Amino acid sequence: MDENDSVRTRLTHSHEVANLARSIGVRVFLSSPEEFKRSGIGPDALLNVIQPILLATGLGHDLGNPPFGHQGEAAIGRWFENRQDWIFSKTARDGRELEQSQAVPEALRLEFTRFDGNPQALRLLTRLQTHVDGVGLDLTAATLAAGLKYPVSFAAADPRNPIRKKGGYFSSEKDVVDWVREQTGLEEGQRHPLTWIMEACDDIAYSVLDVDDVLKKLVMSPDDVLVVLQRSRRDDPTVLKLLSRFTDVEQKPLRPDAQRDIKIQYLRAFFIEALVTHASEQFIRNLRPIFDFSHQMPLMDNSELCSDLKKIAKRYAFNNPLVLRTEALGAAALDGLMSAFWSAISDRNDMGNIESRKRSARSSYIFSLISPNYVQEACAADTPSSSANGMRYRELRLLTDMISGMTDTYAMRLWSEFQALPHANST
Repeated sequence: MDENDSVRTRLTHSHEVANLARSIGVRVFLSSPEEFKRSGIGPDALLNVIQPILLATGLGHDLGNPPFGHQGEAAIGRWFENRQDWIFSKTARDGRELEQSQAVPEALRLEFTRFDGNPQALRLLTRLQTHVDGVGLDLTAATLAAGLKYPVSFAAADPRNPIRKKGGYFSSEKDVVDWVREQTGLEEGQRHPLTWIMEACDDIAYSVLDVDDVLKKLVMSPDDVLVVLQRSRRDDPTVLKLLSRFTDVEQKPLRPDAQRDIKIQYLRAFFIEALVTHASEQFIRNLRPIFDFSHQMPLMDNSELCSDLKKIAKRYAFNNPLVLRTEALGAAALDGLMSAFWSAISDRNDMGNIESRKRSARSSYIFSLISPNYVQEACAADTPSSSANGMRYRELRLLTDMISGMTDTYAMRLWSEFQALPHANST
């Protein structure tokens, strides 16, 4: 939502992750071709398999994120937590109990109270994108497997394990995951080897480029960043190189604003190179355990530079009053939008038909805004989601599909419109 067009959006971030991933993929393959060959990967795999998969997973890794990213995930989860005494099991807050076949089972409720953008991305890619044969974007099994950051169900999640700490897919997509595993040979809890690269590139992108955005917004100067890093990383080769380059820049007859821009370019280039090198080396060093699925630690977890850059972003970007204000407004908007769309979905004459006539003009209007392909998926009688899960599950999945599919600006604009839309019985 930033007015500065140079500040990154989710789209530009996704392009950067995709390009970083391809770069690391080239490095690790060319550095250890024999290891890849030992795992059954031929010499043409770099161009025809590895790079396309990394490009696709980089572009798709954030597609399921709701408005306001992680804050949006938390807002959606809170909405369900605040209503968990009835939303999963009753017709309404003061209504009757749903039949057991229609209520959301205890085992599936975490999919909503701990809503996460990663399984929503899988759902978007395989279910919600319209396709003549109902297969979403029709991606390969290997591509979908590589995009499965957490390769476990919500029931099997383990907060103590980095690759199992969250549920990676909803029960509505279990048939897709079963097909992926049948095609690839992967099992529950086993990560596709290229997932490690995609995850590392996400870390690199937001650790370096969030700091880059802080500089573009004039919250800090390049020299400020270097001073902060010198406190903990005085002898770090990257910091020493930057000090030398900054000195060279300052000796040039350049305007101060030009000097600042050049220093920002050096920071970005040197940080990315250092972190890409670290990720590549970690992957190569752990090739065997990565390929035999025993590796557990994300590639960037032992990068002190990555950690320090995240701390800078957290302190100077995410704790900036303007950012916090925007997040507070966004959380309030999402809470209101969730309530408005739930009312529109549930306020109908025939509770056995999601598309049944609505009981009020307000509900009819709000329901009409839901994407037709989302409604079609919720109403389809022959999908695994429909046959395996009851009506309430499908209603709530439709609600989260609509909310998570919004951009930040669209969510704020729509909430402003809803606030100006009176209820029929208002005074």
